[in-house]
Amino acid sequence: MADVIKMPKMSDTMTEGVLAKWHKKVGDKVKSGDVLAEVETDKATMDMESYWDGTLLYVGVEEGTAVPVDAIMAVIGKEGEDYKAALEAEKGVEAPKAESTEAPKAEEKKEEAAPAQGGGLSEEELAAKGVTVIRMPLLSDTMTEGVIAEWHKKVGDKVKDDDVLADVETDKATMEVMGYATGTLLHIGVEKGAAAKVNGIIAIVGPEGTDVSGILAGGSAPAPKAESAEAPKEEKSANVAEIETPRTSSCGTTADNGDSRVKASPLAKKIAKDKGIDLAQVAGSAEGGRIIKKDIENFKPSAAPAKSESTSAPAAEKAAAPAPVIPQFVGEVKFTEAPVSQMRKVIAKRLAESLFTAPHFYLTISIDMDNAMAARTAINAVAPVKVSFNDIVIKAVAVALKKHPAVNSSWGGDKIRFNEHTNIGVAMAVEDGLLVPVVRFADGKSLSHISAEVKDFGGKAKAKKLQPADWEGSTFTVSNLGMFGIDEFTSIINSPDGAILSVGAIQQVPVVKNGAVVPGNVMKLTLGCDHRVVDGATGAQFLQTLKGLLEEPIRLLA
Repeated sequence: MADVIKMPKMSDTMTEGVLAKWHKKVGDKVKSGDVLAEVETDKATMDMESYWDGTLLYVGVEEGTAVPVDAIMAVIGKEGEDYKAALEAEKGVEAPKAESTEAPKAEEKKEEAAPAQGGGLSEEELAAKGVTVIRMPLLSDTMTEGVIAEWHKKVGDKVKDDDVLADVETDKATMEVMGYATGTLLHIGVEKGAAAKVNGIIAIVGPEGTDVSGILAGGSAPAPKAESAEAPKEEKSANVAEIETPRTSSCGTTADNGDSRVKASPLAKKIAKDKGIDLAQVAGSAEGGRIIKKDIENFKPSAAPAKSESTSAPAAEKAAAPAPVIPQFVGEVKFTEAPVSQMRKVIAKRLAESLFTAPHFYLTISIDMDNAMAARTAINAVAPVKVSFNDIVIKAVAVALKKHPAVNSSWGGDKIRFNEHTNIGVAMAVEDGLLVPVVRFADGKSLSHISAEVKDFGGKAKAKKLQPADWEGSTFTVSNLGMFGIDEFTSIINSPDGAILSVGAIQQVPVVKNGAVVPGNVMKLTLGCDHRVVDGATGAQFLQTLKGLLEEPIRLLA
């Protein structure tokens, strides 16, 4: 019987993989151990090998496609063998689910298609007849509802697509609402002074005499009933007065750059603002000289018309206080989008889980690096590989953790693990995100050994050749941005570790030594702790030990 190949789980955090490249095609002979494909996981691109001999009968995933773990990818069997039975056997578990979900969907569609109580047509049927349902638009990023400050049309009035139907007061300004529909105003769902939720029905426009009771009886219109609105007349008039009063002030503070004096549709104003066009220079083609979208799109600065007589009338006032001339700049909004890589997906998920589940707190300490700089120069004069300050920090951290096992711990829910070994994760930036390979048993390794290992990890990380064994099992993490000139920063803990150390740049600053101010080299370290396992005093004691080791690096060799 043919063998079905599924997407393997290649790391502890992997939920899906991207099929980067197929090394075999349908009809090719395959032996056990042959590389079938390259799979991009959240941390590296890895080879997927075959465990069977035979012929590649079926390929179910195209290159560049993301595939969940355990999803079917290919089938290997004897040449000419019918592989469909094997596929059906694997897919058989999912088939009943599909059947069970189809029935409720059909019922849902029936319920949606059912005519609304009241005997009218549905919204979809009305749209086919030229009826437009106008809803409360989202006029700002924080808006949840809008108040109808003024209606400019009443039921029965003829409406054009660029007519302003109403003024809506949002949480930031009073703005105009257009219907973008031509016909008769058949229904007003929200009275003047009343509020409507975003996307709630505020009006309906369509052919005269159209029955819209189907929409209204369906309960989609959020408007209050006319009877309840008319009952407390005194309260209503007071509320309207309260709403109308701030309207005049909010209009005066809207950031339209003086365009509020020019008749223009809200869409035209927005486009003009984005393009840096002065509406006073644009001639409107709609009724009453109103500026609409096409006028902005067809506007050319070189062909700007002369200002109207109304704008030139108060010449004496302008001469007395000339307005500042703002240079015109026409820009263009441009951006590109790229799909989220597997690595970035997992980084986002893991760090969000860490930040929102582990209570972080941070401790910062300054280190005098004069002795460390002198020691590094002496070491590099005889060492087989060049030792960096980061290598010295890794070694010092490992030695300090042996003296403070509480910092070398992790939270397990109902228990805390105190690690007796020191596996230091080293955060490394790569093109698609961040990888954290692990220097194991760092306290027992020399500085040259640590330096060579970190350099090897760096090369593998950039080439996407790290294996799961390289990044699993850390007990503490070091993140260094000092090489980028960052003075100090905080990091999110790399779960399940209980702490992470952020290493800043070495800065030349004035320091006090023996009562005198002298030049010094100072580096700031910030320890991020999971408060469930590391207390403030525990973290502070660890930093004091680390400070002593770095300021007297000879102790690292003792």
